Amino acid sequence: MYGDDATIRRILTELGNTWAVVGLSANERRAAYGVSRTLQRFGKRIVPVHPKAETVHGERGYASLADIPFDVDVVDVFVNSELAGPVADEAVAKGARAVWFQLGVVDPAAYERTRAAGLEMIMDRCPAIEIPRLG
Repeated sequence: MYGDDATIRRILTELGNTWAVVGLSANERRAAYGVSRTLQRFGKRIVPVHPKAETVHGERGYASLADIPFDVDVVDVFVNSELAGPVADEAVAKGARAVWFQLGVVDPAAYERTRAAGLEMIMDRCPAIEIPRLG
């Protein structure tokens, strides 16, 4: 298990409200689209991160984490597991406070590196499920 309820609650309630959503595009059929809308409903500012740098849910997109000209608190990762580790490393470099790998996104080595760098991390979970579950 990569993250317990206490860590999930801390990320959702204490670590800040600016969430960079890596893999978020304007494609309404993708999970990132609906999850980011849920995050907004619960008071999070979402920042789309996708090579197309599209505006999604009224928020300007950026091609990479490094391109975002302000701090982000949480990096929510919707890319394949093979690509997720480098994103976690970019989150550390960006100064994020936490990394969240979505359902099906698993990279134990990235988890260990990210935790060793002092960030909170959740893996293979979805905040849109966890927010209502934890109240």
